[in-house]
Amino acid sequence: MNTLFDIIWDSHVVQQVEDGPTQLYIDRLYCHEVTSPQAFEGLRARGLKCFRPERIVCMPDHNTPTHDQDKEIADPVSKQQVDTLERNAREFGLTHYGMYSPDNGIIHVVGPEKGLSLPGMTIVCGDSHTSTHGAMGAVAFGIGTSEVEMVMASQCILQQKPRSMRITINGQLRQGVTAKDVALYLMAQLTTSGATGYFIEYAGDVVRQMSMEGRLTLCNLSIEMGSRGGFVAPDETTFEYIKGRDYAPKGEQWDKAVAYWRTLRSDDDAVFDKELTFDAADIEPRITYGTNPGMGIGITECIPAEGGVGFEKALQYMQFAPGSRLLGTKVDYVFLGACTNGRIEDFRAFASIVGGRQKAEGVTAWLVPGSWAVDRQIREEGLDKVLEAAGFAIRQPGCSACLAMNDDKVPAGCLCVSTSNRNFEGRQGPGARTILASPLTAAAAAVTGRITDPRELLR
Repeated sequence: MNTLFDIIWDSHVVQQVEDGPTQLYIDRLYCHEVTSPQAFEGLRARGLKCFRPERIVCMPDHNTPTHDQDKEIADPVSKQQVDTLERNAREFGLTHYGMYSPDNGIIHVVGPEKGLSLPGMTIVCGDSHTSTHGAMGAVAFGIGTSEVEMVMASQCILQQKPRSMRITINGQLRQGVTAKDVALYLMAQLTTSGATGYFIEYAGDVVRQMSMEGRLTLCNLSIEMGSRGGFVAPDETTFEYIKGRDYAPKGEQWDKAVAYWRTLRSDDDAVFDKELTFDAADIEPRITYGTNPGMGIGITECIPAEGGVGFEKALQYMQFAPGSRLLGTKVDYVFLGACTNGRIEDFRAFASIVGGRQKAEGVTAWLVPGSWAVDRQIREEGLDKVLEAAGFAIRQPGCSACLAMNDDKVPAGCLCVSTSNRNFEGRQGPGARTILASPLTAAAAAVTGRITDPRELLR
């Protein structure tokens, strides 16, 4: 009667504190430049080393510029953050993939693509979107800075065990509907707090038919429903994706690993604390209209006439009116990238729309691969030629315009159609307005200059 979450969690329990939290063993800790400096300082203050340095991987991504990465970072704060991570990794003997390294990128893109994130693991990082790695069949979640220090010092963490939820999506997605649209649909149905206290297992026809890139997108956005994380049970799609990657098991070890990974599934009679089922036929390309990811609609729908707390304030900030349609709304910026949609499949989707067309006049477009490996694949497949012929330039890897912590900031008042994960006030720059969408919808906006149903261009 065990769920897969129970199986992975219970196999990592070191001890259960009486009337308290669980001491949980952690297989992989990822560190970026934003949340790790205080943790390293804490170790120094206590005279401690990292307990299992081989389990820790460091990578700058939030503060890295997406141009001229071979030069010194111009912004002094960003430079300090990036340089500090490099120094700390060197001092504590940790693996570090620095800026402009061929292995660098957004940590939640690089982890899976290098085979560092594997089925059955527990994975943490001082970043809420660590839930991304759940697509590999792992229990992955974001933690705070003090918890990062705890894992560095002991390779364990104290956690209350979340409740379990299974979200099943059956049927077949319609043309132009992507994993991003599925996630935006779920957020609108559950709201941004509907999964608070739960760990989500995604299941059903739609999830099984998804590529690994699609599953990574879906799990990435689990946190936006309030959950601790989300994951997909590993299957042949997972194994095929992992095989041959740098840190994947090899030879006889591969066969043993796959044999174990095949056992990682919820029992047929598993009991979840909550079960929800949705029909793929109800999902169309989605866009957000407000200032949290749950404020979303189908692209052909109208903004609701009324909403809950913060509804009016959100519409005022976004300069939208209740009951109005967003189709045809003028767009200033388009952003393709982030740990949500910065993978090769996302660039293929974008290119499938813009190929043979031209970037709309007046639109600024930032196309940012999630890693240098993605950048190389874009060029190997000739997608760079397709994009450049349409008037687009490919920038260098990093978190970019997902958040205003680097040079890529959307100016105040401008409207950006973004493939990232959050549309909070000021998320992409002070006063910037963000509409979350899929790569297909972003591409449609980029070539028309307006919010456009991507299905019109796919025909």
